[in-house]
Amino acid sequence: MPNPISRAGPFQPNTTSVSTSAQVNEVPADRNNHPSPSTIALGPGLQLHYREDWLGAPWLQPEAVLLIHGGMESGEAWFGWVPRMAQQFRLLRPDLPGFGQSTATADFDWSLENYAGVLANFLDKVGVSSAHIVGAKTGGAIAMQFAGAYPQRTRSLILASGPFSPPSPNGNPPDELRFGSSAPKEEIEFFDKIKAATSPRTRAGLAKVLAGINLDVVLPRITAPTLVITSDRGALQSLDTVLHYQPKIPNSRLLVLTSDAFHVAVANADECVTNTIAFIRETQLHT
Repeated sequence: MPNPISRAGPFQPNTTSVSTSAQVNEVPADRNNHPSPSTIALGPGLQLHYREDWLGAPWLQPEAVLLIHGGMESGEAWFGWVPRMAQQFRLLRPDLPGFGQSTATADFDWSLENYAGVLANFLDKVGVSSAHIVGAKTGGAIAMQFAGAYPQRTRSLILASGPFSPPSPNGNPPDELRFGSSAPKEEIEFFDKIKAATSPRTRAGLAKVLAGINLDVVLPRITAPTLVITSDRGALQSLDTVLHYQPKIPNSRLLVLTSDAFHVAVANADECVTNTIAFIRETQLHT
């Protein structure tokens, strides 16, 4: 596994950079992932489908982690995070409105602000007052919006290739660049099926969300310790773009992975999980 390039931001409770060598529990051989899918009504015509994972002792009350997937996906995108993360945290993996098995009304407001509000409502419904917020791709932009709007509900913020600005006029990068040059065809076909199942109305709504990304005002309002994860050769946004925007988050740190994938939450799941767990544990020591 390549060593990540780590650039530390203002959040430096100690001088040791988060790295892939952080100590975490191994997955027990006899423990399988048994997600509990459920659906919650958040309003007329708005049904949010989600998976909940907790692989620890049933009498414990773990802190919650909200995982926000990217566009043209569902909560299934976080499969690589579950085995280790769910040993230590209560994972909540909703399908965003319009995606997966979740619904969206005909007059749904396709904006980062509304998505953040929907997720706040979702946390209310499942009895979570605050959580560690993790977002990938478009989900990363939603996660930034959530952290800026609901600072008291955000324990920490982890962004796995979340865009800071709208896509280029040429649109999103080609799908074959999502998972990098080493991605197996079965993985690509799996996500292609999820994408193909996305309705035209949701696709149009997602385009509105992407076009409306403007986080310049939001970023300085994010007070939670933040880990920004990106790749050195990803096509979603240039490293220069990330270096420009990441310092605008006051309490943030940048981790650059050696990868040609732009969907690092899937392509580099193991590295992302290792660093996310280490980062959260570090922030817990200083709160």
